[in-house]
Amino acid sequence: MHDYDDLDGADTLMSARFRGYLPVVVDIECGGFDAKTDAILEISAVILGMSEKSVLQIEQTYFHRVIPFEGSNIEEAALKFTGIDPWHPLRIARSEKDVFNDLFKAIRTSMKSNGCKRAILVAHNAHFDHGFINAAAARHDLKRNPFHPFSSFDTATLSGLAYGQTVLARACEAAGISFDNKEAHSAKYDAEKTAQLFCKIVNRWQSMGGWPLS
Repeated sequence: MHDYDDLDGADTLMSARFRGYLPVVVDIECGGFDAKTDAILEISAVILGMSEKSVLQIEQTYFHRVIPFEGSNIEEAALKFTGIDPWHPLRIARSEKDVFNDLFKAIRTSMKSNGCKRAILVAHNAHFDHGFINAAAARHDLKRNPFHPFSSFDTATLSGLAYGQTVLARACEAAGISFDNKEAHSAKYDAEKTAQLFCKIVNRWQSMGGWPLS
């Protein structure tokens, strides 16, 4: 049970909507597929909120370029795919530990203001991003990881159900969300498009009578 006395209507709805979890949409661009050995190069997190009419919407977006951790692996093929140059002299990046410390703090603040007990990861092919978040938290011994350790919402699965598409660009197109392939593979762009897609699916389900349950 939650004590809702100090929360407004929208906050109460958010904490009730996902069983006390705050959905946070994440996209990570990295130097390979192995979360334990490959560098995180960019991370973006979109924190969601809910209006008093129970409409899920974007509240705030966080984006950080990340300095590869010491000894990390970076595959040339990954850099060609993302277009990221980790060694560009004008690239403004911060240490992985500092980035995750600040991001986790921001998420915990939003959890508190929404009356939520924990965050839940939302991502396109969520298992991939979840693995990198958990690996970074373990690497830096970050004790207060706000995310549920294994549960997540995967928009690849949800968009397959809702729109018959599992590729992010095609799912957005099917949902009526603009998508520029030239901007793709930036953590900020992909996270925001994934957030729009997730909100569209959740709000569509609600409009069909799926929630709140009577």
